[in-house]
Amino acid sequence: MLVVMIGINACSFAPPYKTPDTPAPPAGYKESGDWKAAEPKDGQIRGPWWNLFQDPALDQLEAEVSDANLDLKAAYARLLQAQAATRIARADLFPTLTVGSLATRSRTSVNSPRFPTGTEPVGNDFDLQADLSYEIDVWGRIRNAVASAKANSQASAADLATLNLALHAELATDYFALRAQDAQTLLLDRTVEDYKKSLELTQNLYNGGAAALSDVAQAQAQLETARTQAADIRLQRAQSEHAIAVLLGQNPSAFHLDAAPLPAALAPPSIDAGLPSALMERRPDVAAAERRVASANAQIGVARAAYFPVFSLSAAAGFDSTNSSNWLTAPSRLWSIGPSGLLTVFDAGRHRAQTAQAKAAYDEQVADYRKTVLTAYQEVEDNLAALRQLQQESISEAAAVTATGTALQQAQYRYKAGIVTYLEVASTENTALQAQLANLSIELRRVSASVLLVKALGGGWERRDIRSAAAQ
Repeated sequence: MLVVMIGINACSFAPPYKTPDTPAPPAGYKESGDWKAAEPKDGQIRGPWWNLFQDPALDQLEAEVSDANLDLKAAYARLLQAQAATRIARADLFPTLTVGSLATRSRTSVNSPRFPTGTEPVGNDFDLQADLSYEIDVWGRIRNAVASAKANSQASAADLATLNLALHAELATDYFALRAQDAQTLLLDRTVEDYKKSLELTQNLYNGGAAALSDVAQAQAQLETARTQAADIRLQRAQSEHAIAVLLGQNPSAFHLDAAPLPAALAPPSIDAGLPSALMERRPDVAAAERRVASANAQIGVARAAYFPVFSLSAAAGFDSTNSSNWLTAPSRLWSIGPSGLLTVFDAGRHRAQTAQAKAAYDEQVADYRKTVLTAYQEVEDNLAALRQLQQESISEAAAVTATGTALQQAQYRYKAGIVTYLEVASTENTALQAQLANLSIELRRVSASVLLVKALGGGWERRDIRSAAAQ
């Protein structure tokens, strides 16, 4: 009988696993449009993807994130827990051997019906025994539990990669935001100085009777508004610096980045988006969702196996004696060996409910996986569309900056000649300032969209990475 049970040890009640179906990917990304992708050798994302932006300061900060970020340390600890859980589940595939010994002196009640007449009520018991137990995995319960734990471990490895990618992208986004705020600060500081000169000129014209008091008030209000904007940008800059410090695992009070305005001519790097069909192999979050589907599928096999008997093999051997002098001698030896089976006959529907729960958990993970895939396509399309549209916005806004600069120059000439009031100058100055600020905002959005596109494409991650990261 034991030979028969061992022979069918390959039985499993888990459904045959296959990756859930998802909508077939198109031949290309819809929003790529006229966006010029890089040549494969130049724009392929690999390794430290932030090198694409060719910013040494960013490279230095990014190099610190993986070792210093506390969220990553917590995620790595979760991966270690998952790996340990896999080893715990795998241990059930092997026999358990325990060794115990005891030496006791006890007294038995002489009035007990089980007390042997004519014996001493006080006696010793010396026992040394080894016990071996082994559950024969006839129905695949243990193997499916191991498969489920291993898939969860791989999902944790992919989660770690997802978080690592997200944190590097967040750092790059915060870094470029800080550089844009440096550029805005420089622009507003220069504007404040220009407005000071305009106020001084208007005050002189008023003192000479060539300007109205309302012009002075307008120039003063314009100056104070610019000062307020400059102060608010400095606040945003400080908050961006603090966010970077936390990402690097540093105290914000002791962290500082010198000002370095975002270059006016900064252009996002060309990025090869590849084919939509390859996206599922490049996204660690998609891999994590798929591995959780596999884990849930294996748990169905665990739940189904509970309907059938549990077969075990037990063995014991050792020595037992009432005297220490002959405790470890041949006459004191003992042993036992034999199989056992246990079948639950009635459990008020517990096993049926557990199987239904496992199937529902599988359906949940399938839905999550499909949603993750759709979200991956959405994020790529969103950022491709952003890059294409922002490129056009950048061209038109640069033309607006040039036009408002010319208009401002003409308005200042007309005001000095007494042809127009200061209201026209103030209006033109505000329009020119807003055009320059909008141009900076568009450039920041362009480079941020590039970062988010890299993140959406998986940042150079490859699916085979989870096998090495989750290896035991």
